[in-house]
Amino acid sequence: MTAGLKTLVYGTGFAGEGHVAAFRAAGAQVVGLVGRTPHVVQEVAARSGIPFAGTDWQAALDHCRPDIVSIATPGGAHYAPIKQAIAFGAHVFCDKPMTHSGETAAELYQLAQARGVKTAYAASFRYTPSVLHAKQLVAAGAIGQPTEVECISHFNLEREIPFGWSHRRADGGGRLNNNFTHTLSIVASVVGDKILTIAGDLRDDLRRAPIVDGVHNFATRRNHIPKDLTDPALQWGESDVEWSYSVLARIESPLAEQPVSVLFKHGGLVPRFHEDHIVFYGTKGAIYLKGHYGSGQLYHWGAGKDWQALPLPQEIADSVPQVAGETEQCWHILARDFVQDIQGKPVAPYPTFKEGSQYQQIIDILRQGNAGTDISHLA
Repeated sequence: MTAGLKTLVYGTGFAGEGHVAAFRAAGAQVVGLVGRTPHVVQEVAARSGIPFAGTDWQAALDHCRPDIVSIATPGGAHYAPIKQAIAFGAHVFCDKPMTHSGETAAELYQLAQARGVKTAYAASFRYTPSVLHAKQLVAAGAIGQPTEVECISHFNLEREIPFGWSHRRADGGGRLNNNFTHTLSIVASVVGDKILTIAGDLRDDLRRAPIVDGVHNFATRRNHIPKDLTDPALQWGESDVEWSYSVLARIESPLAEQPVSVLFKHGGLVPRFHEDHIVFYGTKGAIYLKGHYGSGQLYHWGAGKDWQALPLPQEIADSVPQVAGETEQCWHILARDFVQDIQGKPVAPYPTFKEGSQYQQIIDILRQGNAGTDISHLA
C-alpha cells in the first residue's frame, strides 16, 4: 500500500514544498520536514499539515523512520544527509545537483548500490510533454538517424540578485549544476545516454553580487534586490562559478550508426533575441522544441521540406499531472515513477544516482578548463 511509504523531506523552500506535493500526489505519506531555521520549518510544516518538524536530520530519521527521503536543499548541503539516509536504509530522491563535486557524488552512488536502496535524481525536465513527444517521434524514426542536437538558452538573469548558494561552487551553484544538468538529461533521454566525449568553455561574467539578509526562498530572491546598489555600506560576495557556458559532446545512440554531436550553449546573464530552443537533427528530418528546456511547441521538418507544428498526442496530454508549473509537473512524474518502482511495479527507466554521479563528474571535468588546444603561437 502506498500509505505505508513514509516520506521525510529535507528543505523548506520552493523545492521542499514542491517535493511534498509530488510525493503526496504519488500516494506516499509525508511524515516529516527538516529545515535549518526553526521558525521557518515549523511554519511550513504547519501550513502543509506535516506532523513532524525539526532541524536535526539524524533525529528526524530516527523519529520518523521513513521509507523514502527527499532532498530539496541546495546542492552543497546534499552530501551528509544523503549519506545518513543511505546508512539508515531509506530510498533517496534528490534534486539536482546531486552534490557539490564528482567525487562525493560517485561515493554516494556506490554507497547506495552497496546498501541496496533505490535512488532518483531530479534532472527532471526530460518529463515535459514536448520532450516526451520528441522522444516518441525520434524513436519512431521521424528524423531518421539522429546526427546532431543543439540546446540554446539565454536567461538574462539580474546581476543584482542577492549573493547566495547559486554563486558558490561549494554550495552547488553555477549554471552547469542548475541548467546543464537538465538539458543533458533531456538529450540523453531522447537520443541515448552513453556520453563519449565532452569539452567546454566556461565564463564567470558576474564576478560579485550584493549580500542581503532575509533571503530564504530561491523563487522569491528577486524581491530582495537592493534599491541602491551604490550604497557604500552595501557588502558584496564574490562569485566562483560559471554564469555562461558552451559545451560540446558526442553521444553514442542506439538509433544511429555514428555518434551524435551535441552543442549546449547557455548565457545566464545575456538577453535572447530569438526563442530559446532545443533541436534534434537527423538524416531525414528535424524536430524543433521551443523554449530553453524544450517545453514549448514542437515543430517537425520532414518529407514536406518545411516546418509543421504538431499537436501533442492525447495519451501524453492525459499523462501530465494537473498541477501548476512545469517544474512541479516534472517532480510529480518522477516521484510517481519512483514510488511505483519501490512498490515493485513496472516503470520506464528514470534518472538515478548513476546519472547524478556521472553528471557531477562531467561538470568537474568542464571546470578544469579544457576549453581547447592553444593555437596562439600559430602565425
